[in-house]
Amino acid sequence: MKKFIIIIIIVTLCYGHLAFASSPWDEAKKIEAQIARTNFPNKVFNIKDFGAKPDNPEAPCHKAINDAILQCSLSGGGQVLIPAGTYYTGPVTLKSNVNLHLEEGATLKFSTNRSLYLPAVITRWEGVDCYNYHPLIYAYGERNIAITGKGTIDGQGSNEHWWPLCGSPRYGWKAGIVSQGQGGRKKLLGFEQSGAPIEERIMGENEALRPQLINLYKCNTILISDVKLTNSPFWVIHPLMCENLIVSGVHINSHGPNNDGCDPESSKNVLIEKCFFDTGDDCIAIKSGRNNDGRLWSIPSENIIVRGCKMLDGHGGVVIGSEISGGYKNLFVEDCDMDSPDLERVIRIKTNTCRGGIVENVFVRNIKVGQCKEAVLKINLLYEPREECNRGFPPTVRNVSLENVTCEKSQYGVLLVGLEESQNIYDISVKNSKFNNVAKGNQITGAKNVVLQNLSLNGEKADQTIN
Repeated sequence: MKKFIIIIIIVTLCYGHLAFASSPWDEAKKIEAQIARTNFPNKVFNIKDFGAKPDNPEAPCHKAINDAILQCSLSGGGQVLIPAGTYYTGPVTLKSNVNLHLEEGATLKFSTNRSLYLPAVITRWEGVDCYNYHPLIYAYGERNIAITGKGTIDGQGSNEHWWPLCGSPRYGWKAGIVSQGQGGRKKLLGFEQSGAPIEERIMGENEALRPQLINLYKCNTILISDVKLTNSPFWVIHPLMCENLIVSGVHINSHGPNNDGCDPESSKNVLIEKCFFDTGDDCIAIKSGRNNDGRLWSIPSENIIVRGCKMLDGHGGVVIGSEISGGYKNLFVEDCDMDSPDLERVIRIKTNTCRGGIVENVFVRNIKVGQCKEAVLKINLLYEPREECNRGFPPTVRNVSLENVTCEKSQYGVLLVGLEESQNIYDISVKNSKFNNVAKGNQITGAKNVVLQNLSLNGEKADQTIN
């Protein structure tokens, strides 16, 4: 008996990526149970009592909001109330033990005056550490914080404000407008490749790196529920190095460039449930830092549950990458509906030999898809092949399982694009699923230990095993 136990321990240490000791869905329940929940005193701090007035775009009321947040936190916590009405504001900074609550009928409209979002604060931009524009709502190192209520948070991104900085005429860029391509992106990636200290990576107006709508950095015990988030300058919800996060019942409609819906980065124990996504980029994109910066911190994202969500437009429904250099493990996706001719993929994993990273233990079940543009499952280890970087970091993707997934229209069912010189995609299974109106079938290269079992493709059996 002792010998048997020792063998099990050795196998688990060497091959722990192959399976959990119990069912992965039992493991998801354990992860959910260990997520700490927010709790606030029954005290209310109305922003009107701190001088906030509605319907005055010429006088943003962020000082009143931030004063209310600070007083609430210093008093032991409670609710900072945004009452019904439209309030124009600049950047907001959350503090510990504060629930920023938007009453039904309340709208926060964030100023498009970029100078209000300076001086820069520490954050990450596309996985690279830097000081950049103050996110519209920001917190650093806080605990027990929330953004709740039936109100709306409007970043006022548009083809006139924020979005032209991406450099694309589609989003309002014209000759003479500073853009991230001409300004900050190349500069920031140069800092990352050279290993420049973070305190030297100061991004400002000339760098044109748009801020996130919500960026919570090194925070613990977080709730974002019920609010509507729209017109973000850049990523919508960006938890960075956070732990114990619940995003529930949130409605995201934001079609600007790089308008990812929710991007947990180097974050642990996350539940995203009953949310609506209609976005200009990935609906949910899990990240862990880009290239040298991700490897330097070496903090993976892990233990993320996605369930009961609805996705319309987006580059991908649930995505891992591309900034995944710190790795990722343990994703559970179930009971979601996705449907749009502009939803490009359902489940997507993207990385390359600059980013590297180990991605493992991805479990997906009970997904209903009307249509998507490219593939139901896409794993791509050749993402952004022209990236300028040190390419000595081959990525690995392993232990990915899809079950009971239906899709009524796509170009591909399963599309796996591995490295030519290796088979770094392995232990992949798609079972008990049905894909109809698939134009190009399945395409699998650079992968091994792939099992397609009880898979119907255009009404015909498409079982296959690749060793």
